[in-house]
Amino acid sequence: MLAGEIESQIANGVLLEGEKIPSVRQTSQHHNLSITTVLRAYVLLESRGIIESRPQSGYFVRPRVARPVPAPAPPPLMLSSEVDVSRLVLKTLRSIRTDGAVPLGSPYADPSRYPWKRLSQYANGIARRHQEWSVMNDLPPGHPQLIRQIARRHLENGLAVDPGEIIITVGATEAINLCLQAVARPGDTIAVESPTYYAMLHAIERLGMRAVEVATDPKEGMDLEALASLIAGQEIAACMVMPNFQNPLGFQMSDERKRALVELLAGHDIPVIENDVYHELYYGDSHPTSLKSFDTKGLVLHCASFSKSLTAAYRIGWCLPGRYTADVEKLKFLNTLGTSSLPQMAIAEYLQNDGYDGHLRKMRKAFAQQARIMAAAVLRFFPAGTRVSEPMGGYVLWVELPGRVDAMTLYARALEEGITVGPGNMFSARGSFNHFIRLNYSYPWSAAIEAAVKRLGRMVAELAQEAS
Repeated sequence: MLAGEIESQIANGVLLEGEKIPSVRQTSQHHNLSITTVLRAYVLLESRGIIESRPQSGYFVRPRVARPVPAPAPPPLMLSSEVDVSRLVLKTLRSIRTDGAVPLGSPYADPSRYPWKRLSQYANGIARRHQEWSVMNDLPPGHPQLIRQIARRHLENGLAVDPGEIIITVGATEAINLCLQAVARPGDTIAVESPTYYAMLHAIERLGMRAVEVATDPKEGMDLEALASLIAGQEIAACMVMPNFQNPLGFQMSDERKRALVELLAGHDIPVIENDVYHELYYGDSHPTSLKSFDTKGLVLHCASFSKSLTAAYRIGWCLPGRYTADVEKLKFLNTLGTSSLPQMAIAEYLQNDGYDGHLRKMRKAFAQQARIMAAAVLRFFPAGTRVSEPMGGYVLWVELPGRVDAMTLYARALEEGITVGPGNMFSARGSFNHFIRLNYSYPWSAAIEAAVKRLGRMVAELAQEAS
């Protein structure tokens, strides 16, 4: 039994190759077994080649001989027009972690773009200065030092905000969930862009609400006439949009359309949740405005984070919930109690003392250049009929495949060859966009990425031929 237990821990990754396992004496004490019984189990595992004895050092997990990784099974055929978005996204995100995979399907930016070392230095310095830590420091609305820096950042970008409205969250995802929970109830209908970022759909699904998709232009954003017709025909509890560098389309709504959207919803007293996580990653000469800039009734619940621009590891976001601030703060406390103050303080000190703007300029320049390279490569290596978006910020490219090539089939075949893509099905509650994919271009262009794009192009051509 003991041998089987240890073998299971090794198989499940609890004990890693080359790692020392507990000594015979420790195991004897922990399991209340005789030393003789433990030794028999260790000898048995050693005879199976699972562990090895090292003189004067103890027992270690034995390195295994490399075996070819079996190709993943193709996804099951979906007979319904409805797609379980959360399961599909989780499956796709897990595939990105595959060793050696080219992460074209990743929703995250290249981690080497972030100032990890400086942030870690600030965090370590704060930990040394504050020997005693209390959960009281984590309570909402958040650490005053970070709240002040966020308010200053908004002011520098042309938006004067009340610091008392800022609530720190665990990334923008929590901000979106809290805001939606504050403005709508289970069974309510929420208007979203089509395609839309899947985190929006997750929030709607988790809270038992219904998403209704509104046609969205790849350059202009949500069709406001279609939204007006929708509002006239049924009760809409809230609207959720990404007006700046929308994921996956990459567009930036004009100020005129942003104002018109806010006024349309305000006329019906409908709140709008604004996901503005890519705000700092613009390619133009000046930062974009936000819906919050045009809000006069407190109906815009603005959500953002540092995950795309500074660090994804700390998971620090915030929201400005307008007239719903008290409700969101209470929900934050009820849902997660608080947000760890150590990463809040580290980011606050970085914003105050380091060159955040210089860091952002480098990211914007790199992403803008890589957007052009990726788009040109796709159009060059993919078959005729392929169309790509024209992102104005962020780091993702939306690709329409020719010949109605099925994105899920392409996803499965690409994964077999160590390439990940984001299938378009993830961006719709109805399973639409099944001949679209999303590609990440945040990683520096390299021979490996170029080879992956070439191979994807050949796969698309093969699938198009099979479908004809």
